Amino acid sequence: MTKRVLSVLFSCLMGACSTPQEGRIRPVVSSEPVADDPDDPAIWINPADPARSLILGTNKVPAPQGALVVFGLDGKIRQTIAGIDRPNNVDVEYGLALAGGAADIAVLTERLKSRLRVYRIGPDGLVEISSGDGLAVFEGQPGEAAAPMGIALYRRSWDGAVFAVVGRKTGPRDGYLWQYRLEVDRASRVTARKVRQFGRFSGIGEIEAIAVDDELGYVYYADEGDGIHKYHADPDHPEAVRELAHFGRREFKADREGIAIYARPDGTGYILCSDQLTANSRYLIFPREGTPGNPHDHSRLLETFYGGADSTDGIDATSTPLGPGFPRGLFVAMNASGRNFLIYRWDYL
Repeated sequence: MTKRVLSVLFSCLMGACSTPQEGRIRPVVSSEPVADDPDDPAIWINPADPARSLILGTNKVPAPQGALVVFGLDGKIRQTIAGIDRPNNVDVEYGLALAGGAADIAVLTERLKSRLRVYRIGPDGLVEISSGDGLAVFEGQPGEAAAPMGIALYRRSWDGAVFAVVGRKTGPRDGYLWQYRLEVDRASRVTARKVRQFGRFSGIGEIEAIAVDDELGYVYYADEGDGIHKYHADPDHPEAVRELAHFGRREFKADREGIAIYARPDGTGYILCSDQLTANSRYLIFPREGTPGNPHDHSRLLETFYGGADSTDGIDATSTPLGPGFPRGLFVAMNASGRNFLIYRWDYL
């Protein structure tokens, strides 16, 4: 990529372009492959040493090969937790209150067991802290309507409560997503209590990708054949049932898949969504802050780019500086053909 193209791309992301431009970027790191089928990545930021942050991903196959796989920012595998029955998506949250103090956690969906599994993230790796045999979800639902796929975690600012928003393989036109409050039992193990059903669905494809903007308090999800939907993340918000936005309806060439939030401290940033093209997937970028006077107007397409990944499903992003290699954060995308994850320095965008 030439310096001129890089300059154009960066200028467009900063709002200097009047119309979207399409560019191509290269990953700076290609992770080691998982054994079979990679899916959703999630970034954990190490507060003591951001350069030692981690990327978590899934190997999406039945047990015993199904696994949660942990990578360093160099793409090397640090830990593999196997024996999970088709793990789909994983997300990370900070500050869950446990008996021994606040903990950073990762929660994944175990599709063939209709449950969530919770792991504490510590200096020696991830350790499971799920209560019993895992956290049952979509109880009472038939067949694939009980098969969890997407997940996003939300920490409410005013009381520190942590919630999981969970999608599934199939569901109704209304109430596709179920939201659970994560709680801790007497043994300091994590349980889940359902607090609401919400979310409209077009009936085209499925809903897998979900992302939460913790700081602003919103949840976004990709209706594969129809667009991106936005709601309040707080189930107790007085307008929790109202859809706030529905955008990204015409710009995609294939399925709308992974969603990520590139969140700046001042409330600005980007909403990214993957366009699941084979051989070279495409990524679309919308404004996080909306437009002046309307924080829910995300309809303006700021930028599109290709990153060389195949059939991208899950993505994640952070604006936090992660050491000298990623001074403005990073973007990570699942890559089907390589059975791995591609990591991009945000400078390139």
